[in-house]
Formats: sequence, C-alpha cells, structure tokens
Amino acid sequence: MSRDIQLKERWEQLVDKLSNQFSQGEDLDLDAIIYLIGVQELGKFHETYKKDEKLNLMHIAICRLLEPYGYYEFEFFDHDGWPHYKVREELPPLKAGEQSVLMKEAIVNYFLEKKLIE
Repeated sequence: MSRDIQLKERWEQLVDKLSNQFSQGEDLDLDAIIYLIGVQELGKFHETYKKDEKLNLMHIAICRLLEPYGYYEFEFFDHDGWPHYKVREELPPLKAGEQSVLMKEAIVNYFLEKKLIE
C-alpha cells in the first residue's frame, strides 16, 4: 500500500474516532484536532480556555507534533505546567497543501505513538 493511501486511511480513521468522541456529529477539522492535542499535552482537560490560551494550546500541539521532525525541542514546563519548546530548525517554506499533509502525517504519527489508531 502506498504511503499516501495509508496516510489517507489512517487520517480518516482518526477523524472518525475523534469526531465520535468529541463532536456532535460533525467531523473535526485539522485545527480542532490540533487543539485537542494541545489540551492533551497540557493535561488540563476540564478547564475553560480563553481565546489566547486556545492559540497557545495549538502552538504547544504544533511544537510537540513537529518535534520528531527536528523543528522543535522541548525545553521545560513553566510554573503553571505549560510546556515550552525552542526552535531547532526553521520550517521550510511550504505551500498550503504541503503544510496540511505534513501536519496530518505528524498527527497520525502522534496517535500511532499513543496507540489510539493502528
């Protein structure tokens, strides 16, 4: 099976699983899944977040997702328990479609690591 087909199938499986768990019948989009990963990484599940905190959660998720690719490196948790990352390598300029594929691949790999999907 080609890598692209396998990624597509795993992405659809993941979207179905997460949408069934966290949505009222609509499929979660890429941003919603990134937000959920941020909440997972922070570990504060029952909080209500302000708009700027939601953006920070998405930033945490993106850093965590791109860490295995060498773009970010975890540094420390601050006194409020928020993880901080430093840039190791700048992301290359990517077209929107390429960026989406990279993020979907990183998300699928994250959930494979967490054993939520196979």
